[in-house]
Amino acid sequence: MPRQLHLNAFLMNTGHHEASWRLPESNPYAHVELDHYTHLARIAERGTFDSLFLADGPQLWSNLAQRPAGALEPLTLLTALATATEHIGLIATASTSYNSPYNLARKFASLDIISGGRAGWNIVTTAGVEAARNFGLEHEPAHAERYARAAEFLDVALKLWDSWEDDAIVADKAAGVWGDDTKIHPPHHQGTYFSVAGALNVPRSPQGYPLLVQAGSSEDGKTFAARYAEAVFTAQQTLADAQAFYKDLKSRTAAAGRDPEHIKVLPGIVPVLGSTEAEAQANERLLEDHIVYTHGVDRLERLLQLPSGTLELEAPLPDLPPEDAIEGAKSRYTLVAELARRDRLTVRQLIGRLGGGRGHLTFAGTPEQVADAIEAWFTQGAADGFNIMPAVLPSGLDAFVDHVVPLLRTRGLLRTEYGPRTTLRERYGLPRPANQYTRPTQPARPTQPALV
Repeated sequence: MPRQLHLNAFLMNTGHHEASWRLPESNPYAHVELDHYTHLARIAERGTFDSLFLADGPQLWSNLAQRPAGALEPLTLLTALATATEHIGLIATASTSYNSPYNLARKFASLDIISGGRAGWNIVTTAGVEAARNFGLEHEPAHAERYARAAEFLDVALKLWDSWEDDAIVADKAAGVWGDDTKIHPPHHQGTYFSVAGALNVPRSPQGYPLLVQAGSSEDGKTFAARYAEAVFTAQQTLADAQAFYKDLKSRTAAAGRDPEHIKVLPGIVPVLGSTEAEAQANERLLEDHIVYTHGVDRLERLLQLPSGTLELEAPLPDLPPEDAIEGAKSRYTLVAELARRDRLTVRQLIGRLGGGRGHLTFAGTPEQVADAIEAWFTQGAADGFNIMPAVLPSGLDAFVDHVVPLLRTRGLLRTEYGPRTTLRERYGLPRPANQYTRPTQPARPTQPALV
């Protein structure tokens, strides 16, 4: 079968553009309405997307003046969406810095069971002092320490998901035997960050464990992804940068002893569509005209870890600290700094460029132009698929499904229906992982002939 795109719908309240909520069509309360997300999930399913994705963080993002703030807890929301959809994968963000392996492994196993094998976990290490202070810490943990904790967290979670063998449930009513205790494997884990004794209290799920997704592009992030991730969400501004990232990550994955085909790279793209190129550019300008630049300055200063009042709208960025001095979101810091310098942007221009996707590629054009860009990146070694990030929701997702998806299907790049594959892993072309505790069945020894 020819290689086909993997599409993920990244759903963010009224849309990814920070000014989307100000448009007449937008519902300022959509971010806490189940019907809104159910509608979006069904649109994405109509477009035969592999999955949808919800970002999250254990802190209040930005300030209330800027845009709709706060969000429904994603695992809870995705459990509701599991009952409203049939095919699409359901990926939730959850932090390894501010959760415990046992509780989180149980929640994801439960979502995978309820959804019939459609769960995915976007693994984040959570930067920022605001989140740290919500959990009794005065300072955020160092970047390297966050990834060390994440690695141990994943090792424990994998042990927990494997703590039931697939055939541990016997259900023999006649014999009065429900399960086989010899097929339960408590982790008995004692490590640097976690001590976890007992087996999970939910059986092994349809996928074995959820699809593992990661989004960090720092050196630590790429090393972590090569070891664990099965899909990677990344932000790249140019085809050349995306090709370099793709090649590097696939090489790292092979060096880690894994099949490079078992890690899918999905750059983010913010499509702004119009029936003509001029109309698309006008739609993009309309959004930029609704940006409140004082909010943008505040957000940019926090991202770049600059004192308040440092940035001037009509000036370029000042000299910035080197990346190795940054303990926050390193990869996004580097992307934004390089974007400003490469394109010689003023602070005002930079805020306008970031308003749609916070550093992800924003593309304004006709459906044909958007399909061309997607095809070019997909066929030229830059992507296995895309994280589709509509600037405005629900209209942007509707437009993509109605006008871009048919073009991708006509070009043979995207499925026309879901077909017999049912789990999220199967949609991403990944095998169901073997249980690390299950012993392979030994073939019966041949019977020796009797001596005469």
